[in-house]
Amino acid sequence: MISRLLIILAALLPVAAQAQPAPVTVFAAASLRGALDQVAAGYGAPVALSFGGSGTMARQIAAGAPADVVILANAVWMGWLVENGPVAQGAPVDLLGNSLVLIAPNATSSNPDPFHLAGFLGDGRLAMGQRDAVPAGIYAAQWLKATGQWDALQPRLAETDNVRSALALVARGDAPLGIVYRTDALAEPDVRVVFDVPADQHSPITYPAAALTKAGAAFLAHLQSPDSSAVFASFGFAPVTAQ
Repeated sequence: MISRLLIILAALLPVAAQAQPAPVTVFAAASLRGALDQVAAGYGAPVALSFGGSGTMARQIAAGAPADVVILANAVWMGWLVENGPVAQGAPVDLLGNSLVLIAPNATSSNPDPFHLAGFLGDGRLAMGQRDAVPAGIYAAQWLKATGQWDALQPRLAETDNVRSALALVARGDAPLGIVYRTDALAEPDVRVVFDVPADQHSPITYPAAALTKAGAAFLAHLQSPDSSAVFASFGFAPVTAQ
């Protein structure tokens, strides 16, 4: 009797395995960590999230990494992916907006002059995303150039492969200043905002999203739902229309 039951269970296992839906694989900009975790938890089906720098994500997908949805933090990288990656299920949509801030460790009490950062740094470095690949770094470089500080600060940069790594440098006190998204600063209790970078001194910050499969198209619709929008807003992200 037991052996017969075991045979029946063994026969049912492949059917049960087939009944489990494959997770929707999402490649997303590192600055979406936390907010996207919560949005994915409300999807009602398995979701596998992979976070990193937008340039890294775009290049990995173009090289063949399997993804159902991609969400980047820069329209230029999404345009590059459209040209060099797999065929998307429709045109990319601008999902979210953000803003740029200058941060310092909570342990420091003095505030820098945002237009003369070199003098405040001392022997330290300014943490930011990599200037050519990480969108937050691209926007930061645009601001530093707009304020005439780029040439003096280039040799004083601590450039990272994603914006959350730059955030961590400041939170640990390894860098006296950093340039990150406002949402990053809100997510880290060990840093404080010392300056809001004017939006007209860098390119608009948008998060374009694209579905690469039919499963991805369903998840992209979930990302645009009122419930998901409320979650993103609670983490500090803005509607693109607010940019």
